[in-house]
Amino acid sequence: MKLVNILLSIVLIMGITSCATTSKTKTKDDGWVTIFDGKTTTGWRGYNKTAFPEKGWEVVDGTLHCIGSGAGEAGGQGGDIIYDKKLSNFELELEWKISEGGNSGIFLLGQEIPGVPIYESAPEMQILDNDKHPDAKLGVNGNRMASSLYDLIPAVPQNTKPVGEWNKVGILCYQGTVVFKSNGVNVVEFHLWTDAWKKMCANSKFKDWEMFVNTAKEGYIGLQDHGNDVWFRNIRLKLM
Repeated sequence: MKLVNILLSIVLIMGITSCATTSKTKTKDDGWVTIFDGKTTTGWRGYNKTAFPEKGWEVVDGTLHCIGSGAGEAGGQGGDIIYDKKLSNFELELEWKISEGGNSGIFLLGQEIPGVPIYESAPEMQILDNDKHPDAKLGVNGNRMASSLYDLIPAVPQNTKPVGEWNKVGILCYQGTVVFKSNGVNVVEFHLWTDAWKKMCANSKFKDWEMFVNTAKEGYIGLQDHGNDVWFRNIRLKLM
């Protein structure tokens, strides 16, 4: 009888261990892949370049830091950077922190065309100091504030944390449907290639940007050098 009880106990322990291991495996194997390791620039390079910029960007304290020049958009020293893999259907998550009065952005589905900036082909999730950068008061109904689809759709609710604090954001892109998430809340949704998308673009400054209006079905994720200090960390990706 004692032997039977011992054997049953062993089986029970093995079962619990197996369940715990399975649960742990699922947590690790949920499809998310870290694309910035906090130590190197592996997987990233300059837009329209073969290597990562030698100046203007650095890895520091586990972050990818765009070094501000003090000259705003005209003074970016490193230029925009991209993740070196074309994507179509994906989820992106990262955290960003902006400097006082700073501006930056996250591009999706960008195309590399020599002599053409990435923003002419890529919708942008805005990064901004909403309190001090003038863009927050420009545009229409706040569509240049942080987490907005830049100059097109305002982020609602506007829940961006102030300068010095980290904002966790996400971008879901699936068969033309794009959703922006800010600090746990969906704040923007739009649908590429639809009549509604084309009409919205036609009534904006993007109306003559053919590659923007007819956004590619596959392209690059980009991080913008707008001449201001901005930090990124915990960048991860899930293919869909």
